[in-house]
Amino acid sequence: MHSSSENQFFQSRVLGHPSSLFVLFFTEMWERFSFYGMRALLVLFLTSSIGDGGWDWTREQAMALFGSYVGLVYLSTMLGGYFADNVIGYRWAVVVGAGLMTLGHASMAAETPFFTYLGLILLVFGNGFFKPNMTSILSEIYKDHPEKKDGAYTIFYMGVNSGSFFGILLCGYLGEMVGWSLGFGLAGIFMFFGLLQFWFSQGIFGDIGLKPAKQKASVEKGENPFTSLHLGMIGLMVILGLLWIIFEPVKIISGGSIDIFNFNVGGISGNNFTILFALALFLILLLIRIPKYDVVTRDRMMAVTFFAFLAAFFWAIFEQAPGTLTIFARDYTNRVLDGNAGLIFKMANASLTVIPLSIITWVLFKLFGQTFKKYTLANLILSVSFVIVWCIALWMLKNQFSVDALEVPASWFSTLNSLFVISLAPLFTKLWDSRYSPPANFKYGLGMLLLAIGCACIAFGASSIEVGAKTASVSMIWLILVYLFFTMGELCISPVGLSYVSKLVPPRMIGVMFGIWYLAVAIGMKAAAKYGESIDRVADEKGISFFFWMLASVAFGAAVLAVIARPVIRKLMHGVR
Repeated sequence: MHSSSENQFFQSRVLGHPSSLFVLFFTEMWERFSFYGMRALLVLFLTSSIGDGGWDWTREQAMALFGSYVGLVYLSTMLGGYFADNVIGYRWAVVVGAGLMTLGHASMAAETPFFTYLGLILLVFGNGFFKPNMTSILSEIYKDHPEKKDGAYTIFYMGVNSGSFFGILLCGYLGEMVGWSLGFGLAGIFMFFGLLQFWFSQGIFGDIGLKPAKQKASVEKGENPFTSLHLGMIGLMVILGLLWIIFEPVKIISGGSIDIFNFNVGGISGNNFTILFALALFLILLLIRIPKYDVVTRDRMMAVTFFAFLAAFFWAIFEQAPGTLTIFARDYTNRVLDGNAGLIFKMANASLTVIPLSIITWVLFKLFGQTFKKYTLANLILSVSFVIVWCIALWMLKNQFSVDALEVPASWFSTLNSLFVISLAPLFTKLWDSRYSPPANFKYGLGMLLLAIGCACIAFGASSIEVGAKTASVSMIWLILVYLFFTMGELCISPVGLSYVSKLVPPRMIGVMFGIWYLAVAIGMKAAAKYGESIDRVADEKGISFFFWMLASVAFGAAVLAVIARPVIRKLMHGVR
């Protein structure tokens, strides 16, 4: 049953998994380096004063642009998934995406309004082609080994977070302490390394991800082709969604001078009516299409829809990190350390930098042992990229040790998420691969509960901040705790969610369903920004602590929903674990 897959992929192993998994691991790592490195700087850059090289925007303006950017990043995965499934194949989609993102980061480095907006547009489309198709390749590698998928996705997620960690650490340091353009530019350099490494080692994937063969225009049993009505609904939904997600921040950034939603429908503002109508169309389309599949496919798609619904709530709260939590770090946290506190931080930061980098370098050498002879150029490119990272990291640490009073960059706290993932992912991998692995709903419930605890920590820590205060000096420990609990929640939901999509969805629909999954993520991302836009209003009226207590309540409610829905979802999954 497994012989062909064993012969093709599992003969060459690294840490018990195919070497091809680790080619994806390092490609994804450099892409996440660039994505998170830039993302860590964007809100800080936009809200910094003109004297500090920023644009001097309000928090509301910055969060509006940021929310639409990350929302479009995930919406564009539907376009990338379609082209990969039907036109160019997974591999070319990854290459096109990586190329567009390289150009996008290069544009961002110019810092002018035109090139900044151009860079964001290129990054949106680049991510759309890149992101869903990396996971599609991984799904194909493990299609005959579903029992190993959870562990594989968690290892893959370590690559994601390794790139995130070093991207935020190094791009954030260069951007905040040296110059914004250097931070944005470094992100582009490592995206280019990721592109080259993937291109020169793609033979390791065999036939996976090649240009799809043309299909005959026939309908196979169990298929559910899109009718003209369905396509029309999708087209209208896309147009309305794009108009809202693009022009909603334009209205805020322009101070209301540009407003295409200047109308009312039944007492509902044009802005709200547009997005509510688009969401209603999407729900109606699901209700029309899902019942037409065979019973098992229909039920499993309903289960995926439920998990996607929970994921939207998860990301709406988790993605406070690059916005409200970064603002909290900059404006409300004591980040100046001297004396023993400064020395302890320097030693800890050096360990947190060198130890993870050493571990990832060790994994790199393990991959070299399996692939260096056959894919020499790709491995040499990977080696050069790691040499550069080591040099920048050691230079940063040298600079930090040379000062008495150290100011911790506000972006540094975002690295904690990645660090905790790198540290805790092996433990969660062991648990998900063991007989003690909990059911899907319990994983989601636990993840949302941990998220609620994290929000409660920072809410408690912020309780001493007066209502309306613009600055404060809260201990760093509260941010450290919130990232710890957020990360454990993430490990319960994010990699496991991708795994369940690949298990529950028929192979012919995998690209589109990953796109729909990322649609739920996009909704969560934009919702996170909408929360963030209100931080100043809530802080002025009820205090910033109340803002985080609200988030904790939402997360706890989602946790309860996940657990009580367990009997229904178990039936819908038809035996899939």
